[in-house]
Amino acid sequence: MELDEHGQPIYGPRDEANLGMLAKIGLPFWLAGGYGEPDKVVEALALGATGVQVGTLFALCRESGLADDLREKLLGGLREGTLVVRNSAGASPTGFPFKVAQLPGTLADAEVYAARPRLCDLGYQRTPYVRGENIGYRCPAEPLDVFARKGGDADSAQGSNCLCNALMADVGLGQNRKDGYSEVPLVTLGSDLTGARKLDGANAQQGGDPQSWSAAEAVAWLTSGLPAPTPGVGSDA
Repeated sequence: MELDEHGQPIYGPRDEANLGMLAKIGLPFWLAGGYGEPDKVVEALALGATGVQVGTLFALCRESGLADDLREKLLGGLREGTLVVRNSAGASPTGFPFKVAQLPGTLADAEVYAARPRLCDLGYQRTPYVRGENIGYRCPAEPLDVFARKGGDADSAQGSNCLCNALMADVGLGQNRKDGYSEVPLVTLGSDLTGARKLDGANAQQGGDPQSWSAAEAVAWLTSGLPAPTPGVGSDA
């Protein structure tokens, strides 16, 4: 995998899906990543998609469960044009690229990350490995020497985050440990913030809640470019 100066994966033409061929298969599919705007929803349907998957608009909505202080920081950065989201190749223990909002005071901050004691106690993202005649479990976010003893590659695990604890902290349920350490959040968000900025602007123009929008308002905005359903035709779902 080729990375840029910030450690983000570099994607090229081979990473682009051939949507025309995908539609010819005849199976339903959804598009995600940069489709969080009304015109992009229309575009996706025109390309043969069944629908779109949208994350950022709902992560920032009032009902998302995200801790209020985190949402306020994210919206503040969004409005000021200072919010940066980077695609980290090594942050997730799963090995898949993980989009991280660069918020001070979270694990995206190198000093905050370095201060966190490495441990894996929730274990939701552990993976099995063979140990003699038994099956063991390991996680790149656990102490590097422990991970190495279990046959893991400690070098590749250097930047792994404990997403289990961090995501719990995102919703205000981070663990407070006996040694006084409190788990710190790590916020994932889409790197394409255009839709969120547009919805935030529309929400302000319509006199909506300045703290954010609701999930229902996000759905209404996303589908505003679609033709109104004909009464009595199709499903009412």
